[in-house]
Amino acid sequence: MAFTAQDVKALREQTGCGMMDCKKALTDAEGDFDKAVELLREKGLAAQTKKAGRIAAEGMVYAEVDKEKKVGVVVEVNAETDFVAKNDKFKSLVYGIARAVIDEDPADVDALLKCKMEDGTVESALQDRILVIGENMKIRRFTRYEGDCVAYIHGGGTHAVLVAFDTDLAGKPEFEACGKDVAMQIAAVNPGYVSEADVPAEVIENEKKILLAQIENDPKLAGKPEQVKAKMVDGKIGKFYKENCLMEQPFVKDDKITVSTYLADCAKEQGGKINVVKFVRYEKGEGLEKKQEDFAAEIASMVK
Repeated sequence: MAFTAQDVKALREQTGCGMMDCKKALTDAEGDFDKAVELLREKGLAAQTKKAGRIAAEGMVYAEVDKEKKVGVVVEVNAETDFVAKNDKFKSLVYGIARAVIDEDPADVDALLKCKMEDGTVESALQDRILVIGENMKIRRFTRYEGDCVAYIHGGGTHAVLVAFDTDLAGKPEFEACGKDVAMQIAAVNPGYVSEADVPAEVIENEKKILLAQIENDPKLAGKPEQVKAKMVDGKIGKFYKENCLMEQPFVKDDKITVSTYLADCAKEQGGKINVVKFVRYEKGEGLEKKQEDFAAEIASMVK
């Protein structure tokens, strides 16, 4: 019995197994879909079928820089429980995934799954950990920068930051320390942009509309002349820049100066240039729905 690529896809969606494993199972089963499912279960590959529907919002984020290749990456791999993030097998999986991103520069998560890892692919390594650890796991996202980068990981994998710099001081311990401070700033304060110039005009216009509406809705301010209102909005926009632009933010280690001033001081002391080109900040599980545990209901269901 012949089978199509759609059959392979359907088998993969039902079992959660790898594309090549599904293709081989259908081949061995001569196209019989149910038999292919049985073959995958017999090999233990479909043991993750029930796990695939479970919420994976824990796990860890991780950042790494290969200084020789001048490549930096940050990845997020999710699991069902926070406990698994402390598992060495899970950690080695995350480290291997980051290495695959560095070495093979995949375009997206689907391409990453096909990258080489251990004795097979990233996908087969992921399946192996699911079987061994017994939790659903997913590679959620990754970012890869080329150039002089600095990475920072906070809380054992709750936050990870990758910063790309334009500098002629790469490799110097003083630069690394400076870069780490900037990455820590990003982890702590979560800016949205590098500088004022990076904020899209439409974002500022929308912010001005909101601020003006707030003034109009304030009985104490609504009657002010329009030019006064405009100046008030401009003042609040300045505050917006200080809160949302990395270079304008008060430096977390010395709030008397801005990050921009701190970088300028570092560059002057080290006799070179240090400019932030871009950055990315990952927070574990941000934006994901997390499972709400109801232990009372769980106990009640056990005694029924």
